[in-house]
Amino acid sequence: MLGSDFSYVDERFADLQMLRYRLNGFEDLSLQQKKLIYFLSEATLFGRDITFEQFGKYHLRIRKTLEAVYTDHSISHDTEGFRQLELYLKRVWFSNGIYHHYGCEKFLPGFSQDYFEKVVMQVSEERLPLRSGESVMLLLQELIPVMFDPTVLPKRVNKADGDDLVLTSACNFYQGVSQQEAEDFYASQKKKAFGELAPPSFGLNSTLVKTENGKIEEHVWKADGKYGRAIHRIVGCLRKAAEVVETSQQEKVISLLINYYETGDLRVFNEYCIEWVKLQEGNVDFVNGFIEVYGDPLGLKGTWEGIVEYKDTEATKRTQTISRNAQWFEDHSPVDPRFRKPVVKGVTANAICAAMLGGDEYPSTAIGINLPNADWIRAEYGSKSITISNIVEAYNMSSKGSGFYEEFVADEDMLRLIDTYGNSCDQLHTDLHECLGHGSGRLLPGVDPDALKAYGNTIEEARADLYGLYFLADEKMVELKLLPNQDAYKAHYYTYMLNGLMTQLVRITPGNQIEEAHMRNRALIANWCRANGNAVSLVKRNGKSYLEITDYDELRQLIATLLAEVQRIKSQGDYEAARQLVEQYAVKVDTKLHSEVLERYGKLGLAPYKGFINPWLLPVTDSEGKIVDIQVNYSETYSHQMLRYSSEYGTLI
Repeated sequence: MLGSDFSYVDERFADLQMLRYRLNGFEDLSLQQKKLIYFLSEATLFGRDITFEQFGKYHLRIRKTLEAVYTDHSISHDTEGFRQLELYLKRVWFSNGIYHHYGCEKFLPGFSQDYFEKVVMQVSEERLPLRSGESVMLLLQELIPVMFDPTVLPKRVNKADGDDLVLTSACNFYQGVSQQEAEDFYASQKKKAFGELAPPSFGLNSTLVKTENGKIEEHVWKADGKYGRAIHRIVGCLRKAAEVVETSQQEKVISLLINYYETGDLRVFNEYCIEWVKLQEGNVDFVNGFIEVYGDPLGLKGTWEGIVEYKDTEATKRTQTISRNAQWFEDHSPVDPRFRKPVVKGVTANAICAAMLGGDEYPSTAIGINLPNADWIRAEYGSKSITISNIVEAYNMSSKGSGFYEEFVADEDMLRLIDTYGNSCDQLHTDLHECLGHGSGRLLPGVDPDALKAYGNTIEEARADLYGLYFLADEKMVELKLLPNQDAYKAHYYTYMLNGLMTQLVRITPGNQIEEAHMRNRALIANWCRANGNAVSLVKRNGKSYLEITDYDELRQLIATLLAEVQRIKSQGDYEAARQLVEQYAVKVDTKLHSEVLERYGKLGLAPYKGFINPWLLPVTDSEGKIVDIQVNYSETYSHQMLRYSSEYGTLI
């Protein structure tokens, strides 16, 4: 392995800490498996520009302009203006644009507009992202208001109740249409497809556009359509991967994905998802495409993402124990039996090592994934869940000795419990959330999967978290040897409630409300439990706020009650109940508590967000150009990787 002097922690800037993740056991894979990972990784990296473009109409031109200045040796690097430009560019790289990756609010440059104009004018025109016949001044006139004016396109995803969420969101999924027009357009499509046994995920892979004559139409993301140049390169890499597959099912899955990319046909995407769920044999797997819909205020459009993975054999024993018992968990769920699945199908779960992250999974990434998202596919064919063990390992290793819990937990016994069981309970809750929570329950016949609209993502994440929390405290965890004793779960109950009520507030800018779906989910659960029982409270000690849990049995019962209601809301498509629950418990911030948490956290000198530098996979060839090995290099810096990706995998400008 090149760059063998490995360190999990790399540079820090703004509110971000860059980490590295190790490819554990990669050297033990066969050459065929390594080559398959390499070609799938190339397909993952070629989608990067799509994500930038989806997150904002001007993002690629902003990034390319900043990179041209940053790499121009005629511009002095020893000025405050340049240092602030470098910081801003690093944030743009991290967020795939000019909006905070978590809060979605626009972050402004620390350098002046005059400085920006001056340095851009110094760069040779051929190095700038100019359109045919465009002058540098026209480029600046387009970019400056977007970058410097806080009132121009201020939010990437706006979820404020009462706003037109489409017109007030800067994400690049809609052009010239209102929220009502978009909802009516897709309601019409669903009406035409009513009764189909395999309904498409309408709107998943297209931009909705109102033309000059007022007609509303979709511009589909496919090889000969929008994002075509990037998709052609992705498809080329997938074809190479298909030549080195481990199994015929892998080849079938890749072939269907290529077909989908070439046609843009969402019914082919359904076929791909079904065959992907069936893909169980082989060590290597991947996600590649327009998948998660968190980046769309209406929860319809899929942001491009990629991840390449291989199995972590030892950690998979835990997840497979859970999936083998999926029917028991479903039968013992505290929800109304009408909303349970009578027969749980196809629940599979693996712990995996990530080998490459891309698109919306890079540099910030999830620690677990459950796919596909279509409810009817989950019901009929099941789902696949992964827990990303080497990402969890990197998080855990980087946080050792931070002093975080010592600051926010006053009880010494609880500190010892968290130290002993915190990481294992964290991983188990993630497994339960991904492996079972998302795949649990069912919609009643005729209920639209998108009935909850802008609240759907928060309700779904709350449902999966509540499912995991409820069963984490069950005796079944000890019986299955997933936890060592009946008290271990209390460590996670405590840290979860602490996070939902207090510590996740470090991620919120003063004056803002909670908008990100996962943060809303945690706030909803913690605030609801605090308001509807006596088990959870915040108490003052020496002028500081601390969480106190007095009755863990009562807390579990509160979690059961809320899970039953959240599942009812989802199963019946009760939009108004979802809206009331989220708006009452998941959005508002206690400003006094927020200020206190920020002050206490600030003294620790920690970064509230973390992201990852990918390993550099380098093919080793013989004298005839044949690949004989894939080496892993961990030595690449963040800036070098981002500039290399822009150079080697830039496709859309």
